[in-house]
Amino acid sequence: MSPDTLHYLLQGVQNITWQSVVMVAVGLLLIWLAVTKEYEPLLLLPIGAGAILANLPLSPLVGEHGMLQTLYDMGVGNELFPLLIFIGIGAMTDFGPLLENPKMVLLGAAGQFGIFLTLMLALLLGFTQPQAASIGIIGAIDGPTSIYVSNQLAPELLAPITVAAYSYMSLVPIIMPPIMRALTTAKERAIVMPYTSREISQRTRILFPIVVTLVVGTLVPFATPLIGMLMLGNLMRESKVVERLTGASSNELANVVTLFLGLAIGSTMVGPSFLNLSTGLILVLGLIAFCLDTVMGVLFGKLMNVFSGGRFNPLIGAAGISAFPMAARVVQREAQRENFDNFLLMHAMGANAAGQVASVVAGGVLLALMGTA
Repeated sequence: MSPDTLHYLLQGVQNITWQSVVMVAVGLLLIWLAVTKEYEPLLLLPIGAGAILANLPLSPLVGEHGMLQTLYDMGVGNELFPLLIFIGIGAMTDFGPLLENPKMVLLGAAGQFGIFLTLMLALLLGFTQPQAASIGIIGAIDGPTSIYVSNQLAPELLAPITVAAYSYMSLVPIIMPPIMRALTTAKERAIVMPYTSREISQRTRILFPIVVTLVVGTLVPFATPLIGMLMLGNLMRESKVVERLTGASSNELANVVTLFLGLAIGSTMVGPSFLNLSTGLILVLGLIAFCLDTVMGVLFGKLMNVFSGGRFNPLIGAAGISAFPMAARVVQREAQRENFDNFLLMHAMGANAAGQVASVVAGGVLLALMGTA
């Protein structure tokens, strides 16, 4: 074997860097969390795989015409993948609990306060306004919204913001309960709220996505792509006449796009650009945004409890974030820790559905504030 041949064969080994080794380890960690802990496996597993493939030395997958770069250009760079995922989310979301109890929209709005508080904190730490807004949107606890907003405002921060958003989504059952218990008393958590189902007509269910799209699209034009796709999926679901499209949107389309999105995002986690101080700050600020959302939601729930004469369980306020339906399930579990016969799930689902819509609106507001088309 000639020296030139040996040099050619060893090019990969010679181009290994400590940054690439660390990022491969990070990719393996994400895969481990997805497989062993089942933390958002549909996203964390392909993100981890994408990170490993992108950090292999001289990987052709991230070159100019590499597959991972092509996936990024065709679906992330132009925001196509997040919008397609929103169609699937809309097709899977039942807004019935929100329509039965419209006041839950207040909790959905309260659950977004952490976004704007974190934005101000990020500005104080030296991030630019677009970067601060992109970091704040992690508080929406909504992966597609975070990707859509950050890709327009601060694409250089897309990788850490996406990893933070989906990681914290998977940690909802771990992060939220201590905050909920710290801000409420055992008596408040034990408040029983009987659920009386009110029939929602199909006409109302069909009109809801249409009206929301018209209102939000008019008042917050920058949110039109997100809210439009979310409500399109829901309109297909509630119309009952395009079941094949609804099924395809919530299954095949959502699954394929999720795979492509995860690989594309993982490919941006290249060592030299990912391993820096700003990444660490983004992860910390994202956690702060999540915690502040939960705090504000519970505090607003306590305010509603006061106005209701002590009949409203403030735990429901924690479901005002957009982690649908995990946040609602956490509320139900915490309520049953104090009173096993207490069933808050449907109330919490109403607040959680409101949070889904509110997070999209918050993303549009941030884009409007930054003046980005």
